[in-house]
Amino acid sequence: MRILFLNDLWDPRIGSSVRLTHQLAAQLRALGHATALVTTTPDAALAGECDLDGLQTFRLLSSYPPRLRSWVSLDNPRVRAGVRAALEVFRPDVVHAHLVHDQLSYASLTAARRAGAAVVFTAHDVMTFCYQKLTCFHGGEEARGARRDYTAYWQKCIPCQRLRWNPLRNARIARVLARDVDRVTAVSHELASALAANGLRVDRVVHNATEPRARLPLLEDVARFRRARGLEDAELVAIGGRLHEQKGVGQLLRMLALLAPKRPRLRLLVLGKREVYEREFEPRARELGVADRVVATGWLDGDELQEALAAVDVFVTPSICFDTFGLVNLEAMEHGKPVVATAFGGSPEVVVDGVTGFVRNPFDVEGFSAAIAALLDDRGLAARLGAAGRERWRSEFLVPRMTAEYLAEYGAARARAGPGPGAQS
Repeated sequence: MRILFLNDLWDPRIGSSVRLTHQLAAQLRALGHATALVTTTPDAALAGECDLDGLQTFRLLSSYPPRLRSWVSLDNPRVRAGVRAALEVFRPDVVHAHLVHDQLSYASLTAARRAGAAVVFTAHDVMTFCYQKLTCFHGGEEARGARRDYTAYWQKCIPCQRLRWNPLRNARIARVLARDVDRVTAVSHELASALAANGLRVDRVVHNATEPRARLPLLEDVARFRRARGLEDAELVAIGGRLHEQKGVGQLLRMLALLAPKRPRLRLLVLGKREVYEREFEPRARELGVADRVVATGWLDGDELQEALAAVDVFVTPSICFDTFGLVNLEAMEHGKPVVATAFGGSPEVVVDGVTGFVRNPFDVEGFSAAIAALLDDRGLAARLGAAGRERWRSEFLVPRMTAEYLAEYGAARARAGPGPGAQS
C-alpha cells in the first residue's frame, strides 16, 4: 500500500503530531508499505523534495499573516500546485491527514479525493470547529471549570475572535470532511465527543502512541543532571512542552506558592523555552514569592530531555484548555513517573486516577496541590503508581498497536473509496 501523510509540520522535534507521523511511517515501511509526507515550510531554502529519516518528504513553501488563518485554512493558494504535484508523483492509495488547519488547508483533502486516493483524517485537536485551543467550554474560574459546553456558536466565537471570525469557516470544514473523507478518527474519546457536539462524525478513536527509547538514563545520568542544576536533594515537580497560560503554567505557579511554605526542598522544573518563561511567567512567580523555586531549563532535546524526565519525582499536566490527549503524559510514564493530569480533554484516558497517577481539575488549586503533595509525601505510593503507569504505557500506548489500528482504517477507507491510483496492496 502507498500511504501519503499530510502534516503542516515536518520536524519531529517540534511537534507531537509530526513525531507520531514519522514513527507511524517507519512502522509502515517496516511492514512493506511505501510512505511519503507532504508538509510546509516558511523557509525557501528548505522547500523541495528530500528524505527525512527514510521518509520521502515534499516540503512546500508557505506563509501568511496569522490573522488570515480562518480563510486561508480553507484553501491556501500557495500550496495548491504543490499538493497536486505530490499526489501525481507519489500516487497514493491512501492519504492520511494529520494537521492541515494552518498551511496545507482543508482543500488538500479535496485534492486527495479528486486524485482517486482513499482519505483518512485524524483529528489531533479542536481546530475543525474552534479557532484556537478550546478554553471557553468549562466556564473558567467563575464556574470552577465545571461546565462541558463544547458546541461552537457565534455568540461565543465572535467575542473571542472578533474580526478573525469567519461565518463560512466551520460549515465549509464540515462539508469537506463529510464529502471528501472516507474515515475520520480522533485521538481521544473526549475529543470525539467534542466533535460530535459540533455535528462532526468520528468513525473510530485511535489513541496516540510512542516508540520506546533505545536507552533510558542511568542513575549516574540522573545524578549528574540534578547536580548540574543544584537539585541534588530537591523534591522535583516538572511541567514540559509549550509554555502557555492555556497549558496551566499560571495555575501551577499558584500551586507552587501553596505548597512552598511547608516544603523547603520543593522545586519546579520548567522544561520549555526559557525566554517564554522569563517573559510571560517569571514576573508572576516573583509576585507569588516562588521565583527562586523555579528552574527553567530552556528547550531540551534528545538525551538531556530524557535525563530531565528521569530526574523528576512528579510530572504534572495542569492544562486549563481542552488537552486532546497529552502525549507528554506517555513520555513521563515511560520513565515510571506518576502524573497529576488535567481533567480537561483526553488526559483521563491516559492517566488512570488513583492507579497510574491522579486526575484533577486545575481550577481546584488546593485539590491539585494536595495530589502533588500526596505523591511527594509517600514515595512508596509514587513508585507504585509510576510503575503502573509504565506498564500501562507498555501495554496500551506503543506504536505497533496504533499502526495496526490505522491499517484497519486504511482498509476501511479503501473499501469505501475503491482502489487507489497505486493499485497495489
